[in-house]
Amino acid sequence: MKSRSLHKRILPLTITMSTLPAAALAADGAAEITGAAATYVANNTWMLVATFLVFIMHLGFASLEAGLTRAKNTVNILFKNTAIIAIGLLTYAAMGFNLMYPGDFSISGFFGFSGFGIGVSPENMMIAGDDGVGIYTYWTDFIFQAMFAATAATIVSGAVAERIKLHSFLIFSTVYVALIYPWVGSWKWGGGWLDAMGFYDFAGSTLVHSVGGWAALAGVLVLGPRLGKYAGNKIKPIMGHSMPLAAIGVFLLWLGWFGFNGGSVLSADPAAVSFVFVTTSLAAAAGIMGAIFLSWILQKKPDLSMALNGALAGLVGITAGADVVSVMSSIVIGFIAGLLVVVSVMGIDRIKIDDPVGALSVHLVCGIWGTLAVGLFSSDHSFLTQIVGVVAYAVPCFFSALAIFYILKKTLGIRVDEEEEMGGLDVGEHGMAAYADFEIKSAI
Repeated sequence: MKSRSLHKRILPLTITMSTLPAAALAADGAAEITGAAATYVANNTWMLVATFLVFIMHLGFASLEAGLTRAKNTVNILFKNTAIIAIGLLTYAAMGFNLMYPGDFSISGFFGFSGFGIGVSPENMMIAGDDGVGIYTYWTDFIFQAMFAATAATIVSGAVAERIKLHSFLIFSTVYVALIYPWVGSWKWGGGWLDAMGFYDFAGSTLVHSVGGWAALAGVLVLGPRLGKYAGNKIKPIMGHSMPLAAIGVFLLWLGWFGFNGGSVLSADPAAVSFVFVTTSLAAAAGIMGAIFLSWILQKKPDLSMALNGALAGLVGITAGADVVSVMSSIVIGFIAGLLVVVSVMGIDRIKIDDPVGALSVHLVCGIWGTLAVGLFSSDHSFLTQIVGVVAYAVPCFFSALAIFYILKKTLGIRVDEEEEMGGLDVGEHGMAAYADFEIKSAI
C-alpha cells in the first residue's frame, strides 16, 4: 500500500493520444481507456470522492460542537467552523502544501519549504508511482491534503468553546494551521526524519488528531474553565442543548472517516480500500460498546454523549493503523479507545480542566493510543519508534500553541468578559441568535 510519504514522480500531463498506453488505442485510432489509463482514472476519481467525504466532516464537527454546547453559543460555534475550513484551504494553498511536502528542499528531514503557492503549472502535472503509472493529478493531491489541514484547528474549537474571543481564535487558527501543522506533518508524511526512522501513522491519529489535541490542551489551560463549571469546588455539569444535533454530527463524521482513512490508501486499490473500510467501521462500533459498557457501570445509567464520543474514540484510535492491523485487532483497539474516552472525560473533569465537547479525550488521548497501538498490533512497526513519534509531536505542538495563546492573551486578550459569557457569544460576538425568539433561561 502507498503512504503519504511516497516519493512522488511528477510527470507532464497533457491529455492527448500520445499520453495513453499503446494498448489503449483502438483499431479506428480512437482512444480507449484501458489498462494503466483506466487505473489512473479510477485512482483519481476515488481520491476526489474521498476528498468530498473529508469535507463533509467539517459539517459533522460543527453539528457535534453545537449540539454539545449551549444554545446561546450556537452561532459562534457555526461561525468558527465555517471560518476554519476557509482558513485551512487558503493557508494550505499559500504555503502549507509546500511546507508539508518540501521534496528536495528539506534540511535533514526536519524543515523544508519549496516555495509559496501550490506549485509551478500544476495543471500540467500528474503524480505517478515508482512504476511510472499515474496515481492522480497534482490538483487532486493538493485538495485531498488540504481538507485535512483545517481539522486540527476544528479540534481546538470544541475544547475552547463558549468563552474564547472570536478574533483571537481565528488568529490562532491561521498561525497554527499555516505554520505548525504542515511543518510537523512533513516529518512523517513529507518524507522527513520520523518517516526515515520508521514511525508510522497511516491517516493521522497523531499527525492530525494529536496535533490538534495538544493545541486544544494549551488553549484550555490558558483560557480556564467556563463560569460556574467548578463553582464551590464542585463539578457542575453544563449540558449541551441538542443531543439530536450531536448525534447527527457523529454520524456525519463516521461517514467522512471513510474518506479520511479510505482515501489515505492514495489509490483505488479494491482490496486495500475495502479492508480499511472494515477496520475503520469495526473500531468505531467497538468504541461505542466500550464507552457504553464502562459509562453505564460508572454512572449507573446509559449516557448518549459517552456513546457518541465512543464512536469517535474508536475512529481516532484506528486511524494510525487502519491498513496494517488485523480485523480482530481493530476491534480490540476500538474497544480500548471507548474505555479510555470515558476514563479520560471523567478524569479531565475531575482535575478541573474544562473541555465542553470531550475533544481532549477523543483526539489527544485516543490519538496517542491509536499511534501506540500500531506498535502493539503490527509486527512490522516498532513500539519504541511509535513512542518517539508521540513525544516528538507533543513537544512542539503543545509549546507552540501555548506560546501563541499566551501572546494573544497578553495583547488582544483571548477570553470574553463575564457579561458576554453569561449572555452568550451569539449576541455578544455576532449580534444574532441561532434560534428565533430564543430566550436564555439560565445565567449559567
